[in-house]
This record gives sequence, structure tokens and C-alpha cells, in this order.
Amino acid sequence: MLNGIGLIFTHRLHAYIRAHDWSSYNLRSLVPRIVVASLLLALPLGLVSPFTLISSLQSSESLIQQVAPKIQFHFGPFIRVVHQWANWTTLFALWLVIYFVALSIRRRRNAELRQSELTRALQLAELRLLKSQLNPHFLFNSLNSVRALIADDPAGAQNAVTQLARTLRYTLTAGREELVTLARELEIVEDYLALESLRFGERLRVERDLAPEAMGARVPVMLLQTVVENAIKHGIAELPAGGDLRIVAALRGGTLHIDVSNTRPEKTASVFRNDAKGVGLDNAAERLRLLFGAKASLHLDLSRVEVAVARIRIPEMA
Repeated sequence: MLNGIGLIFTHRLHAYIRAHDWSSYNLRSLVPRIVVASLLLALPLGLVSPFTLISSLQSSESLIQQVAPKIQFHFGPFIRVVHQWANWTTLFALWLVIYFVALSIRRRRNAELRQSELTRALQLAELRLLKSQLNPHFLFNSLNSVRALIADDPAGAQNAVTQLARTLRYTLTAGREELVTLARELEIVEDYLALESLRFGERLRVERDLAPEAMGARVPVMLLQTVVENAIKHGIAELPAGGDLRIVAALRGGTLHIDVSNTRPEKTASVFRNDAKGVGLDNAAERLRLLFGAKASLHLDLSRVEVAVARIRIPEMA
């Protein structure tokens, strides 16, 4: 009966540990929790154990009885309770130690497996980068825009060539690093938007709401540029009158929130979901998962008819 109660206690403790994410604590914070949990769980069992049938079979003789019968008469039950409490505390503490050691080994193996998956994904991403990430249509349109500026605005053409060169260099070298600061990623996004503005003119209207504290957060390289490119390619470019692009970034509760919203025609809903080639959103979401785990996400909200919102959530790295 007592062992069954102990199993129930450990089962409930396991649920409590998972709900409060004890596995994320370091050893200094975990040890006192193990001690307190073991003492609390062992207390009711220590109180009950001396009164069970099996405990009544134990010999009533003890060293204390032989030396001081009166003291044993008054304190014998208390000593037996303390003795049983210590036994159950040791048992629960041992169970917790074994549990966290096993959990640590499993997490280490999962981390190694995830690192292996990440390495393979980055190798594939680098191959895709050279094969299809450099959008030929974007390059062709940008060069045409620069060509048109050469005669009318030589200084503007020179600046556009510089922006195009930075964009191409960033794109071609993106496979060498996994994470960059949001500020660095925004630099290439601004160059990309400036080049697209040459093509769209007043049809492309950009609004930014960027919190300063979010600028140092780490994001996967080419992630924001991918989302912005998707918004223009499948949204604004499809509209004769153009549309609005809004980029919002903020840091809340240790998580980076990035929302990229754009005007879109209703017919492009399926295109947004199924753009799996090149630098599609599915690829970006998978890179997020491999780099930051299950807490990171990229979700495309198409609940509004005329506006698409790509919501990116990235937890801060320790």
C-alpha cells in the first residue's frame, strides 16, 4: 500500500516538474527543489509507516529502550516517524536524481541529433542558395531600373548599384553564418526595399515600427528578407495599385516578435501557403525550428481578406 502511494506521489510530482519546467534550472537551483520535494512527499508516508501492520512486527527493543525506558516511552514513536521519514526522503531524492540524470542524457542526445539535422539543413540551404535563392526576376528588374537612372539620375544610379551589390554579396555569403542581429538583417532588407522601390515607385509604401531594444536580438540569416520578399512577390506585386508593407519588431517577455503585414489580393492565399521552392516560408519555418526549438514559430495569418500577416516569434538565446 505504501509503495503504491509512493508511485502516485512520484507520478504527480513528475507532472508538476514538467508543468513548471524544472529541467531548465541549473544544478544550484535544482538541488534545493529536489530536497524540499523529497521532504514534503516523504512526510505523510513517514507519519503513516509506524502505524502499518508490517511495522508492528518490528521488535520493540532498541538501544534507547535499554538505556532510557522513560525517554523511549515518550519519544519512541517520534523517533520511528523520523526514521521512516528519512527513509522515504532518501528514496524520493534518489528517484529524482535518477530522473534528472536520465533526462539530461536524453536532452544531450536530442541536442546532438538536432545539431546534426541543422548541419544537414544548412548544407541543403547553401546549395539552394546558389541554385535558386538569387531571384533572376529581381536581378533583371533591378538592372533595368538602374539602367533607366543612368541618363536621368547618375548619382541615383550609382547608389542603386551599390545597394544591389550589397544585396548580392549578403545573399551569396548567407550560407556561411547561421544567425545575425536583427539590425544587420534590416540593413539588407532596406537595400532590397530601396531596389524594389525603383521598380514599383509609389505603388510600394513601407511603414516601420521597430523597437530599439529588439535590434540586438539574433535572427536566422535571410529570414526577414525572405518574408519581406514573399510579401512583395505574392502580395503587392499582384495589385495594380500596389499596396502597403508594414514591419513591426518588439521584444516582449524574452521573445522577439516580428510582424510583417502586406496588402494582398484574395486569390493569392494558396500561393502563400504552398510556396515551397527557393526561399519559401516553409523553409524559413524549418530553419527556425532547428535553430531555436519548438518555441520559435513562423505563422502566416490570412484571416483578413485584404491583408496577410507573417508572425515570427523567436525566443532569446541564453
